Amino acid sequence: MSQINDSRRLYLDQKNDLADLVIELLEELQIDVVFGIPGGSIEPLFDAMARSSRRGGLRPVVARHETGAAFMAEGYHRETGKIGVCCSTTGPGATNLITGVSSAYVAQIPLLVITAQTALPLFGKLTLQESSCSSINTVEMFRCCTRYSSLISHRGQLEEKFIAAFTAMKGTPSGPVHLSIPTDILTAPRRMGSRRSLLKLETITQRPKTLDPEALSALLTEVKQAQQMVLLLGDGCGHGIQDIMTFAEKNNVRIVTGPAGKRWIDHCHPLYYGVVGYAGHASADEVLEDPGNDLVLAVGTRLGEMIFSGRRDDIQLNKKLIHIDNNPEHFSQSLLARLHVCGAVDKIFSALNQQLPDQRQDESCYTPSVRGENPNIVVDDCAAYVSSSTPIKPQRLMRELSLKVLADYRIFIDAGNSWAWATHYLHLSSSNRCHIEMGFGAMTWAIGNSVGSAVGAPGTPTLCITGDGSYLMSGQELTVAVAEKLPLVFVILNDSNLGMVMHGQRLGGGEPIAFELPPVDFAQVARSMGAEAETVRTIDELEALDFIAMGKRSGPTVVDVYIDPQEVPPMGARMKTLGRAEQNKVNVVETA
Repeated sequence: MSQINDSRRLYLDQKNDLADLVIELLEELQIDVVFGIPGGSIEPLFDAMARSSRRGGLRPVVARHETGAAFMAEGYHRETGKIGVCCSTTGPGATNLITGVSSAYVAQIPLLVITAQTALPLFGKLTLQESSCSSINTVEMFRCCTRYSSLISHRGQLEEKFIAAFTAMKGTPSGPVHLSIPTDILTAPRRMGSRRSLLKLETITQRPKTLDPEALSALLTEVKQAQQMVLLLGDGCGHGIQDIMTFAEKNNVRIVTGPAGKRWIDHCHPLYYGVVGYAGHASADEVLEDPGNDLVLAVGTRLGEMIFSGRRDDIQLNKKLIHIDNNPEHFSQSLLARLHVCGAVDKIFSALNQQLPDQRQDESCYTPSVRGENPNIVVDDCAAYVSSSTPIKPQRLMRELSLKVLADYRIFIDAGNSWAWATHYLHLSSSNRCHIEMGFGAMTWAIGNSVGSAVGAPGTPTLCITGDGSYLMSGQELTVAVAEKLPLVFVILNDSNLGMVMHGQRLGGGEPIAFELPPVDFAQVARSMGAEAETVRTIDELEALDFIAMGKRSGPTVVDVYIDPQEVPPMGARMKTLGRAEQNKVNVVETA
């Protein structure tokens, strides 16, 4: 870090402009880092962060690309529960944020996005990187992927618009918000005097506890009359998972999940039967479609393509479907459902548990197995799951990760074939530590999220499972983990292909084009960036990996795993959605 002399530092520390007020507002919410990239118009905000960090307050974490900064802010929120904050300069800095912000919007992640603008008097004058309403209008761009987007055009608006943004961010549904601040507003002198704190942590962070008494009464009646039920859990059931599991055990209700919802369940629980939808398990489909079911309780899920593909118009299933969610927007995906119940999931199941008799059997019947395998879950291609051949079967890789990665690891799974392999074959014995985002489906999502999560939990080991295609897009974020000394492990599925594209073309009968990647030695690249690295080509090398040691390092490790590119991921449901599998059954059979 460059040095400044004492007199200059004294002058800088005494500065107190509106950028300092922005930082003060963030600190009142106990936010300790901002992810972003500096630039001319946003420099006053970074100056204020420098002053804050010198007194032990908030500090910046510099990403290598603005999209990575947005993903890091999301990962930080997922780990800490605090609001994730990312920032950029005006123009291209702001537009680079949009993919990451859009992903957070679909996932309903509360982020504060701060972008700079050129000075107000320069609007419409073709200034470098201008993105005002007279040019590339970033405020309008962000309006499409945030819950609130506004320009602060006067110093007196700053606190009020922060309050409006935070209110929108924590509403139902929650999501990112955007404030665009011209550089001359950031540098405007702050009006001194006593300022009453406008931001109350408990108010900003509280979750609405909505509950519809009539819908709850109807739900209770349905549940009491049902002889057999199944729970279908999505990613949005986290706040109520303990109450949901109590309900399942009290009433002997079998459980299946969507790909994202599996993170809330111990995969060894005897009531769990696996994943439905994309890369799901036949055992889960059998439970969901059991004609003996009286009710299917879909909880905390938008019932999108990845979980409900091909079932939305299933009349028999919809007759049994009760959709429970805190976001009424999700009910548009279950228009034919028997009943919609809108409200806080934890309150709904807590109320059910209070009013239903306990019908559970011996407690030991609901104790998760310690063998590491759940006999309820039927996986495809068991031979590949235990294969010792070379190149390494991705199925076997996921099995080894299931056995080796300890319970204290946070796990992030990237878009692409990593989705399919991990959804079907990665089985974890503890809940709420594995993250996958299949809403917006952005490649490199896991890379940035894993960095942000590791920043939010210093010293906690974190695992990112990604493909070579994603890593080539955003692998430079590894240097952030190096700079921050994060115990972060990147497992790269290296097959020198855009695997999902290649297999999608083969399964769907498309032209075999534009999927090949050049061979890359990712271990060598990682070492050149200051990280540790391992190359894995054989089962012996895979079994020799020491994730305990890697998780204790003061820096990241890249594990470059050469996988068999000919192994077909379990992505048949996706092909059906694209309308290609049925047209090309011969291709599917021959390739498989």
